[in-house]
Amino acid sequence: MLYGNTDQIDITPSLGTLINGEFTTRYANKIADPLFAKAIYMHDGKTKLLIMVVDICVMKRDFLDSLKAGIEQSIGVPASNQLISSTHAHSTGSIADLLMGHIDLAYRNQLAEKLLKLATLVVQKEQKIKIAFGKVLKPDHLTSRRYRMKDSYQPRNPVLKTVDAVKTNPFGYESEIIEPTSIPDPEVCFIGIKNGSDEWIGLLANYGLHYVGDCERGTITADYFGYFSNKIASLLNSNRIVSMMSNGTSGEVNIWDFIDGDRYPKNYHEKSKYIGEDIAEAVFNSIDGLSWETEADLEVLYQEISLNKRLISPDLLKESYAILAKTDYEAVAYTDKDLYEKVYAREQVLLESIPQQIFFPVQCFRIGKVLLGGLGGEFFSASGKALKQESDFYFSICLANDYVGYVPPANEFINGGYETWRCRSSFLEENAEEKVIACMLSMIKKLKSNER
Repeated sequence: MLYGNTDQIDITPSLGTLINGEFTTRYANKIADPLFAKAIYMHDGKTKLLIMVVDICVMKRDFLDSLKAGIEQSIGVPASNQLISSTHAHSTGSIADLLMGHIDLAYRNQLAEKLLKLATLVVQKEQKIKIAFGKVLKPDHLTSRRYRMKDSYQPRNPVLKTVDAVKTNPFGYESEIIEPTSIPDPEVCFIGIKNGSDEWIGLLANYGLHYVGDCERGTITADYFGYFSNKIASLLNSNRIVSMMSNGTSGEVNIWDFIDGDRYPKNYHEKSKYIGEDIAEAVFNSIDGLSWETEADLEVLYQEISLNKRLISPDLLKESYAILAKTDYEAVAYTDKDLYEKVYAREQVLLESIPQQIFFPVQCFRIGKVLLGGLGGEFFSASGKALKQESDFYFSICLANDYVGYVPPANEFINGGYETWRCRSSFLEENAEEKVIACMLSMIKKLKSNER
């Protein structure tokens, strides 16, 4: 028998908080909609699981490990059995340095307290539950943001000082595009949760789309993740349901369409609303055919694998120090023509303090026949689709349990582009993705063999 509960807590920061997710820091002067952390707790009498989806850009291990230790001590769910992920919305509070988007330490402390409180709340009032797995196709809102360009356009690599073969988000150079470089994963996968009275109490969805980002620079918003959650709750006519959208393998995917860019409304928040609600309606229209499991058992596999930092030549590092020494970073502006050069020079120097070897968490849950992987970075669509080939009931939640930045397939480093530029949000060795995916594939195969 499966038992559990769902709950949520408001984590909206105050005005004036720092916002990261762009090249420079922003300051919140408007709150468009509230931010939440949402939780699902399950146990089958032997194994306990905790899943959290948090409206924030990123959370790293230096924050999450101590939080998980506190949760384990408080409610008894082992740290390895906790999957805590960021939606990766880019207009939320900031608890990690990203490029020149800085940490709000006061909010970081507040968030830790609220997530611990959420964990203690969700284990209360547990009840018999049943789950169902579903998926629908929504390719409409996905575009590869990496493009092959005509020879007349030479995309500059600010780290290697070379010309890339691809350009990410070619604003102003749409006429130079030849084609996108990948085909996104079109699936919206989801787990539905009902109680013993057949009432909806939870829905965890997953989609391989970056944030939408159609708001003013100083605005706090949950982006399309929030609009999805509100709409699905309305469609299911449930005040009790805790609904959440998690980030899938979307490292090279967004909806800033440079080929057919006029197909969405233009006003602030309208595109996020349209996309979130459209996905919710597609999920809602598929639920009549769901098959519900009441006797699902739980299993967890967790491993930390060793990955290395990507190296840079001594000459390029020396040049970065020289740029850093002559730059007044307090005066650096988002509109500077040499912004990339200044930002990435600083990144090379700051990367010197990161150990050459890190340990990356790979985690896979089995909930009945459903397999759910936790990956602590921004992985590309090809990685997610390769994992799904092993099981029709698998999906990846990215930005979970850590944030190491982009983890592109090895061939993408030949192409270059923003996601491969060496920095604190893209610093792992070129074969890191291969190692992570091999580990996850092994877990999927093992968990599939253990299904009852």
